[in-house]
Amino acid sequence: MKIFRGFQHPGIAPASALTIGNFDGVHRGHQAMLALLKSEAEHRGVPSCVLTFEPHPRDYFAAVTGRAELAPARIGTLRDKLSELARCGIDQTVVLPFDARLASQAPETFIEDVLIQGLGARYVLVGDDFRFGAKRAGDYAMLDRSGAERGFDVARMNSYEVHGLRVSSSAVREALGRGDLAATARLLGRPYAISGHVVHGRKLGRELGFRTLNLRFAHWKPAASGIFVVRVHGLGEQALAGVANLGVRPSLDPNDVNGGRVLLETHCLDWPASLGADGAYGKIIRVELLHKLHDELKYDGLDALMKGIAKDCDDARQFLASMHAETHRQTTRDRI
Repeated sequence: MKIFRGFQHPGIAPASALTIGNFDGVHRGHQAMLALLKSEAEHRGVPSCVLTFEPHPRDYFAAVTGRAELAPARIGTLRDKLSELARCGIDQTVVLPFDARLASQAPETFIEDVLIQGLGARYVLVGDDFRFGAKRAGDYAMLDRSGAERGFDVARMNSYEVHGLRVSSSAVREALGRGDLAATARLLGRPYAISGHVVHGRKLGRELGFRTLNLRFAHWKPAASGIFVVRVHGLGEQALAGVANLGVRPSLDPNDVNGGRVLLETHCLDWPASLGADGAYGKIIRVELLHKLHDELKYDGLDALMKGIAKDCDDARQFLASMHAETHRQTTRDRI
């Protein structure tokens, strides 16, 4: 998949079948839309294209108005969004910076400058609640009229439901917020995971006897937070079991080397000897969240923190053992 920052690049396809949205989480509703987009693109003989925004428009308005509550909790990082779009077989993704110019752009100008001149839209697929342009003045009816006048097809996809529940980014955020990883996986069609480069931290974990793999979560408001049982992919042929803290680490100095940023800190229950002490830095890993143990806790001192981590590791091992036993029972039933 080709990725472009903005649409004024010579490598962008001169014509495309296009969909527009934030695609936070790339959930099953998004996946159904992307499958339809691919089919329509193949029918027309043009590449499939996703137009998405960074930052999220609601992040932008939260910042300019000083109202942090307007910003949505973020399900995934930009890296994870792009990876999932590529996995869905999209040919190109254009990441458009959402700024003051775009926020004030009239819907008609957006259609002309971005969709027609910038991306050569031959087909545009949107969701049933799609709005665009300054003050959200543009809607499906306006887009459909413009398509009839300017020679591109427009289609609208209705909501996607799983067991009677509308699949949406909001539903995924709610499931993550209450720590329901099973419901999250049903909405996403896959286990919830966060990926990124392993970065340096204070190295306090190794002093305490619990070495960690640190990933920065770029957004300040992750949809999930707390202590989780996890699997780590990317450090060998087999996934590694672990326990992870996603959040701001309230027991530690907020002025640490990571500047108070949200981190996903993962301790592998069995560290691969082949990696050595520093063998994971710079590697790209994917941390799959399996089960939430509890919210972040503030411990009174390092001794209490060490005991808390040790208990989390014990609880993680018990959960993994029970999960393994249940998988074994299910496999036995299937054979019978």
